[in-house]
Amino acid sequence: MELDIYPQASAEHIGAEQGTDAQAGLGLWVFLFALFALFLLPAEPANASDSSYTVIETYETFEYDIVEPEQQISRSDSWSSSSVYPAYGPFRVISADTAEMSGTVDSYSPALFQKMLQQHPGIKRIEMIDCDGSVDESANLNLARQIRRAGINTHVPARGSVRSGAVELFLAGVKHTADKGAEFVVHSWMDEDGLEANDYPPHDPVHAEYLNYYAEMGIPADKAKAFYALTNSVPFSQQLKLSRNDLARFQLLH
Repeated sequence: MELDIYPQASAEHIGAEQGTDAQAGLGLWVFLFALFALFLLPAEPANASDSSYTVIETYETFEYDIVEPEQQISRSDSWSSSSVYPAYGPFRVISADTAEMSGTVDSYSPALFQKMLQQHPGIKRIEMIDCDGSVDESANLNLARQIRRAGINTHVPARGSVRSGAVELFLAGVKHTADKGAEFVVHSWMDEDGLEANDYPPHDPVHAEYLNYYAEMGIPADKAKAFYALTNSVPFSQQLKLSRNDLARFQLLH
């Protein structure tokens, strides 16, 4: 029988072949890693100073309004039209010797009038512009007597108006005059209880207060009584406008 016998390799030969295969595998892995690093990992700049940066700065803008200081308004002794006229309740000083009156008399008015005279002792005339009476009749008559004692004249200009208790103040002037076109309006008085003049008996002392005042202001007794009766003929809620003839008839102008 013929045998085919294959010759056996030595141990050294086999080890050498295995080492060669290992080196080839390692080289392949090194090549693949280098390839991966080349294409997938980001390149690092060679020099940090060669790098460029973009800086964005944000600015906040503020807007301001420039306000000029207010001009000071000064008073002058010349009493020019630009002067600031001081006011004392219903009174306003308009010149060294004249005050205007507008508005309503209340319980503070007599004291304010005295303050005005102390600070402006030269006042000798009151122009009655728009005077609608009083809310305190006792204070109104007190103020009227102060006007008379101070020797002040009263005047109602054309289109000026005196109504209700303001008529008593008009009569307080040492001289009380009115231009043509001045308005005078009267009606009955009403007290704090809501009672009017005709609610009291004819001889009640409350009536004597007004009649005595008219006499004190120089109106003859018969004229004063007739004028008082005329004013009380009109309810407090209504008005009676006096004519120039009425003013003359009751001697309310002089």
